[in-house]
Amino acid sequence: MSGTGPVEPVGPAETGDVHDVIGADAPRLSDQALDRWRALSPRVRGAALAAAALTAAGLAAVLLAPGAGPDRAVPAAAPVPFPANVTGWHYLGPATPPGPRSGLFRFAVRVDSCPPVTLSVVDAAFAGLDARVTPEPAFTVPAGTTRRVTVRISVTDCSGLPLDADLPFLDVTLRNTRAIQHHSFIFDGAYSQDLSAVLHKACDRSPAPLPSRPSGSAGSQNAD
Repeated sequence: MSGTGPVEPVGPAETGDVHDVIGADAPRLSDQALDRWRALSPRVRGAALAAAALTAAGLAAVLLAPGAGPDRAVPAAAPVPFPANVTGWHYLGPATPPGPRSGLFRFAVRVDSCPPVTLSVVDAAFAGLDARVTPEPAFTVPAGTTRRVTVRISVTDCSGLPLDADLPFLDVTLRNTRAIQHHSFIFDGAYSQDLSAVLHKACDRSPAPLPSRPSGSAGSQNAD
């Protein structure tokens, strides 16, 4: 059974008794709001609609702005560079004149980016040479700094060793928090000449040229 008419009191008509109907609805809030809206003038309605539109647009702009949402992408941290990519070696010159079988060479080592790099020289360019940083075999260079080091190059075996060094290099182990790398730093120019001086002094055993003989001697005589 259905109907849309008003709620009527329930009770015997002849007695006049009236009972409230249990569950009868009070006026709904939506109906009240609609009645109030209808009671507004067209001008007030227009102003209210315009204000609501501005509020909605502002809220949408905030929610859609880059980085405003809860799922915004967080930029990943830059990876730690490999030590060989941020380390440079520069030759400065000999520390002392070459000795009988070794020489001391000065270098400037720079690390351009974090984290610090720990280095050690493990070998020189050719078989028969030994290379070590002195006085400490390993050293650490903080990022953004330059450290001067001295490398001792010693001749251990002259057999097969070229006396004129062409593009000599140093084999170096580098370590930071990213990796441990073995890298060769190649030098030319002044370092090639200074290293060749050590090699010649240690290994050049060619005999000295004999003095030219005179055409005659003081005691010689010519027979007729």
